[in-house]
Amino acid sequence: MNAGLIGVGKFAPSQVLTNTDLEQRLDTSDEWIRTMTGIEERRIADDSMDTSDMAYEAAVTAIEDAGIKPEEIGLIIVATVTPDQPFPTVSNILQNRLGAKNAASMDISAACAGFMYGVITAKQFVESGSYDYVLVVGVEKLSKITNWEDRNTAVLFGDGAGAAVIGKVSEGRGILSFELGSDGSGGKHLSQEGRYLQMNGREVFKFAVRQMGESAINVTEKAGLTTEDVDYLIPHQANIRIMEASRERLKLPKEKMSKTIHKYGNTSSASIPISLFDDLAEGKVKDDDVIVLVGFGAGLTWGALCIKWGR
Repeated sequence: MNAGLIGVGKFAPSQVLTNTDLEQRLDTSDEWIRTMTGIEERRIADDSMDTSDMAYEAAVTAIEDAGIKPEEIGLIIVATVTPDQPFPTVSNILQNRLGAKNAASMDISAACAGFMYGVITAKQFVESGSYDYVLVVGVEKLSKITNWEDRNTAVLFGDGAGAAVIGKVSEGRGILSFELGSDGSGGKHLSQEGRYLQMNGREVFKFAVRQMGESAINVTEKAGLTTEDVDYLIPHQANIRIMEASRERLKLPKEKMSKTIHKYGNTSSASIPISLFDDLAEGKVKDDDVIVLVGFGAGLTWGALCIKWGR
């Protein structure tokens, strides 16, 4: 039996930071941010809320959605580049708070592609029979590594968490194909040196437009399908222009692409599961739909999945 996503959850902090708010502190404008990125607002976690707190909230929802108990989870994988501290890991903290007493745990660091890396890792454990259920969480508190005086990066990022339980699904459904990749030679274009992240936006944009489209096509073909078979695309919510380029490569109409960037900004590893949660809630993803998930991130890293949705 294939592995698939059998439960999903999300958490977004209540504090909203709008483009108008940023106009007050940066040399920028709401019109420029919307036009260049597609972002209208983002969520920011306050000082009392850390990465593990957001991960916990999303995880509880995903576990309930899957209809399982925490003690049934065999492994917890948390994808993040903004842990509470270097150790114990966010996954260790989460395992304890959930009461997932039978779960191993680990954090992985693949930036915005982290959730893809986590799900694809979880798939191997489930399909090999090692674990019945694996919890994967993508979570970031990017506000704590964002330089709020740098208008090139301050407008982009937000905080949040998305989670999924990976388990066995019925025949013909689940993860049909995947792709993972990395190019360390591009690491200099998006990195954290010292306290803050920094980005060469032009180089990251060029890489993302090329790689997101290629990876979306690749996983479709690996699944033995064509672009005409794809019902829905969930790209990493980094920049609306990058997202549109991926959609055009798949020849999908605009209504067949997930768009949550206007509400949350770029939440890195959390963006794809947050989008998936919202799309399911709004009925945009239905049983037996073929969906493509694709993301890229610092490293440089990338990952994609082709899934036939349903349990």
